[in-house]
Amino acid sequence: MTRILYIEDDANNRMLVRRVLMADGFDVDEASNAVDGINKALDNPPDLILMDMSMPGMDGLTATAKIRSMPQIAHIPIIALTANVMEGDRERSLEAGCDGYIGKPIDIDIFVEQISQYLR
Repeated sequence: MTRILYIEDDANNRMLVRRVLMADGFDVDEASNAVDGINKALDNPPDLILMDMSMPGMDGLTATAKIRSMPQIAHIPIIALTANVMEGDRERSLEAGCDGYIGKPIDIDIFVEQISQYLR
């Protein structure tokens, strides 16, 4: 079963994404902040990480760069899942090491298809 780690501080966003992905057969693990997310990825590496970019404490850009610096988990695809949809936000996410970018609110009709294209 494909395992996805969703690092997101908003409980409502985590619940929606979890429901959509689990309905399609994915196993979803969650972390409410970047530090916990990185630790979960190290303890049990997922197949893909969904990363919120705007979190208190360590933001998603910093967390992505940190993951990319860790050989044990640097290979895991990271998708920015963010409400930051201003000009330049996509580029900043990709420069930090994200493999893709999905804006919020998610479109539940195509979300699983969007995620699936990043799974190897």
